[in-house]
Amino acid sequence: MFSLEGATLYVERLGLYIDSMKTRERSYISHGHSDHAREHDRIIAHTDTARVCRLRFGRKTQKLAQPSLVPVTRTRPECIFDEREYNAPWMEGDHRLTLFSAGHVLGSSQLMIEGEEGSFVYTGDFKMDRSYTCEPTEVKKCDTVLMECTYGRPQYAFPPRAETEDRMIDFALKALEDGVGPIFYAYSLGKAQEVMAILGKANVPLTVHGAIYTMARVYEEAGVKLPPYERYDAQTWDGTSALIWPPSGKSKPTAAKTRSVRTAMCTGWALDRSASFRYGADAAFPLSDHADFPALMRYVELAQPKKVLLNHGWKDFAWHLRRKGVDAEYLERHQQLRLF
Repeated sequence: MFSLEGATLYVERLGLYIDSMKTRERSYISHGHSDHAREHDRIIAHTDTARVCRLRFGRKTQKLAQPSLVPVTRTRPECIFDEREYNAPWMEGDHRLTLFSAGHVLGSSQLMIEGEEGSFVYTGDFKMDRSYTCEPTEVKKCDTVLMECTYGRPQYAFPPRAETEDRMIDFALKALEDGVGPIFYAYSLGKAQEVMAILGKANVPLTVHGAIYTMARVYEEAGVKLPPYERYDAQTWDGTSALIWPPSGKSKPTAAKTRSVRTAMCTGWALDRSASFRYGADAAFPLSDHADFPALMRYVELAQPKKVLLNHGWKDFAWHLRRKGVDAEYLERHQQLRLF
């Protein structure tokens, strides 16, 4: 039995949760972004995702509420990681499980489960476009696929990647030429390292936020080559290098308050006309670590599933697939489907 408990996926026969947002006894984690990765007693993940999770989880404390007592804290036991490599299948009872690349961020994986009932693939977040800092995406044929559809509307068709890269480089170089500090907002895991690689091609000097710096070190430990970069210091950053900064809160770094800067948001939502205004940025570039609408359609064509299940995106993407003759359904909360 495969079920959706709230927003959590559970494979009953394997006793396995998938990207659970609640602490579980055992869960598979597709990648290290916080909307997919939580601490669990036991975690199945790709080796590089385990690297990312260890960094992000650290040794946290939990507050324990006790009746009539003052809450106390304790350090949560470390997670036990069952680390797997791509395309190295293993057996659990009568089922064969395989992780393969999702091309989303470092270590991101898809999960295939095969048994007498057929083959099932959970994509997690993925993209089909090229990447400088993570593995190419792989598509496997399967009977059923559960896929995200974040950009599952036709208007979300990203321009050629080379065009976006050129625009980002031009933005940085023009700002530096004008004596203005360019700031690129990008998530600390995945997007930021990709921005570093893009700007590094043009030898743009790079300074990065502390969280991005630490994550970049994890990338390098995993064998990803990045251009030279420095850790941001409010006392020394003088606007003569491109600054890469997490978008949370969209607040400018302290040093930017005393000098001229130009800001750019890196997101697939840059295709929306109001993107620059919405993000309060001077520019917005459609750089995404998710598949756009054409890529979502292409994934289904390559996987050739008998059934497509959808989550995390536009519900009407199912309608677009049905128009193509694909049996597609958007999963609702608490829905149960007999797959395993």
